[in-house]
Amino acid sequence: MKAQNTPTSSPLKALPLPEPSRCQNESYYDSKSEEIATSSRLYPELNEFMGLNLSADAQQTFSSLVPDQTSGALSVCTPRMSFAAAPITGSDLGVKRAEIRQGIREVLLCKDMDGKIGLRLKVIDNGVFVQLVQANTPAALAGLRFGDQILQINGKSCAGWSSDNAHKELKYANPEKITLAVRDRPLERTVTLHKDMNGQLGFLFKKGRITSIVKDSSAARNGLLTDHQICEINGQNIIGLKDSQITDILNSSGGVVTVTVMPVVIFEHMIKRMSSSIVKTLMDHSIPEV
Repeated sequence: MKAQNTPTSSPLKALPLPEPSRCQNESYYDSKSEEIATSSRLYPELNEFMGLNLSADAQQTFSSLVPDQTSGALSVCTPRMSFAAAPITGSDLGVKRAEIRQGIREVLLCKDMDGKIGLRLKVIDNGVFVQLVQANTPAALAGLRFGDQILQINGKSCAGWSSDNAHKELKYANPEKITLAVRDRPLERTVTLHKDMNGQLGFLFKKGRITSIVKDSSAARNGLLTDHQICEINGQNIIGLKDSQITDILNSSGGVVTVTVMPVVIFEHMIKRMSSSIVKTLMDHSIPEV
């Protein structure tokens, strides 16, 4: 066993987009900080998320909620061996699938043959958020994730929209080209781990929440923390899965595993504001293509 269960103002200045082929699904990130700076009124600093305070002071508070890894690690008798920190070179498929770019990105997608996108949105505190991404749909192929915030649809600011307004905008959009400005889930990061000779990664979890870190394990040496929620494994969404299913995914993964995690405080707040029944029954858990 590898791991045990135990607002707003003028529209954003149009950014140059690559000319897409028909129904091409791709996302890319703006590398020009000056262009983002000129749009600060439309895209303010991320000081809150679904009503949760994310100021610098609040983020420091979140960090203080995480127990020290050394003091919180389990005292486990393991063979003395060298656990090298897993190199993050970007060549591993899991690393590519799990790639996160904090900040604002633009996503280009199209509708399928049935005119569907596979996306359900929900308005929370005047913001439009991704509530559901269905498997094998344009939204899934474009890399949209549960909890992402949609800031613009085809150049129109979504701030203050109702869910009906957002879905109507998508419904009547050009089926061959829909452009979204998206902000990723906050305080989310990836950690790449190596399995030891026993196939273990060195952490315990319950209901997807990391509860313990094994001393001198790959998890400890690569900075995995307790009180963080596992959201993805090698880019595959595992939110809403049972611990036994998560364990199966970990067991079937190769020797290098990339986990996407976020503080439990933020995760639980996000789930509370969304519909937990949708998360458990309709969420896309397919393995993303790269």
